[in-house]
Amino acid sequence: MRYLGRGQRWIAGHGRWWGFGLLPALIALVLYAGALTALAVWSGDLAAWATPFADGWGSPWQGLLRGLFVVLLFAGGLTLSVLTFTAVTLLIGDPFYESLSEKVEESEGHCPPGPGRPLWREIAVALRDMVHVLLRAAGFGVLLFLLGFLPVVGQTLVPAIGFCVSGFFLAVELTTVAMQRRDIPVRERLRLLRGRKALAVGFGTPLVLLFLIPFIAVVLMPGAVAGATLLVRDLVPDPSAGDAEPEAGPGGRAAAPEAYLPPQSGPGPSGVRPRAGW
Repeated sequence: MRYLGRGQRWIAGHGRWWGFGLLPALIALVLYAGALTALAVWSGDLAAWATPFADGWGSPWQGLLRGLFVVLLFAGGLTLSVLTFTAVTLLIGDPFYESLSEKVEESEGHCPPGPGRPLWREIAVALRDMVHVLLRAAGFGVLLFLLGFLPVVGQTLVPAIGFCVSGFFLAVELTTVAMQRRDIPVRERLRLLRGRKALAVGFGTPLVLLFLIPFIAVVLMPGAVAGATLLVRDLVPDPSAGDAEPEAGPGGRAAAPEAYLPPQSGPGPSGVRPRAGW
C-alpha cells in the first residue's frame, strides 16, 4: 500500500501531470456513460426481443419477467464496466500514461530507453496483452461465481477472495506500462507478480475497493499509474541505472529483487540452453 501513497504524493507534487493523466480516464468515463445510457434506454426493447414467449402473458407476470430481465441486464452491464474500466482507460491512454510513467522514472534518476516500437505497434501489443489478462481474470471470475453458491463460505470467504483476485489483475494491468518499457512479455509479468502475490494484492486490492466509489477511479488513475511505475522500478531494477540502493526490507536489510533475464538464443558454455527467469 506504500506504493499507492508514493504514487499519489508524486502526482500531488506534479499537478500538470495529474491533469494530463486525467484525460484518458475522462474519455473512458464519457464512453462508458454513453454506453450505459444507451443500454438503459433500449433495455425495454431488448427485454421484449429476448422474451418473445412472454408476449401472450397477462399482467403482472409479463411485466415482472421483463422488469427482472432489465434489472439483470443493466446490473451485468454495470459490473462489466467496473471490471473493464481500468483496462480500457489504459488502452485509450497508452501514449498519455507512457509519458507520465517516463516522467516518474526520470524524476527517480533513470528511465529505461524502451523497446523502440512505433505507436501503432505499442497499442496493438497493449490490446493483445489486455485480452490475455482479461481472459485469465474471466476464468477466475467464473470459478468464484460457482463457488459463491456454497453455503456460508460463498457469502463470506469467496467475496473476499474475489476482491483479492481482482486486485492482483488490476496490479497486472497498472504495471503494464512500465513492464512494456522493459520489454517484459505478459506471461513473464504474470509469473513475476505471482511470485510476489502479497505485493501485487496489497497494491491492487485497495484500488479495487476505492474504484467502487463513483468517479474516484478518474481522480486516482494518474497516481495509480505513478505508484505502479515506482513498484516496477523496485521489483525489476534496471542494470544500467547505476548503483542505486534497493529499498530496505522489513528487517532493515536491503531487499534485492531478482532482475528479469531475457531469453538467450544459444546454449551456454556448458552446452545447456539457459531459461528466461527471475
